[in-house]
Amino acid sequence: MRKEVYKGLDENAFKGMPMEKFMELIGSRERRSLKRLSTNLAFKKLIDKVKKVLATNPKKVIKTHSREAVILPEWLGLTFGVHNGKQFKTVVITIDKLGRRLGDYSHSTGRVLHAGPGIGATRGSKFVAVK
Repeated sequence: MRKEVYKGLDENAFKGMPMEKFMELIGSRERRSLKRLSTNLAFKKLIDKVKKVLATNPKKVIKTHSREAVILPEWLGLTFGVHNGKQFKTVVITIDKLGRRLGDYSHSTGRVLHAGPGIGATRGSKFVAVK
């Protein structure tokens, strides 16, 4: 069985880790986002919502539209419903998702499969039998 680690640390190391120590492990873009937490009201509301859910029912799915929220170590094991513009995609937070964005795991665009050309679409299709 493979042991899940993030930057050489296992899940137990993140349990009581202070935010300053975690910020040293993540990238600069995410670090700046966490430093500016006071100006991002949507992220602040999400953190308050997570604290409330942790106190009552940790198995509950936390629905959010905040795709730019950085995944924090306190969220390990929680389930989020991240909106992709059409529906809420379920994202279970594991150790390999720490320091990334919630929107990274709820894709907003899908793959487009086009059919073949129809009758009259090309010059050669006039010789194709209709039935």
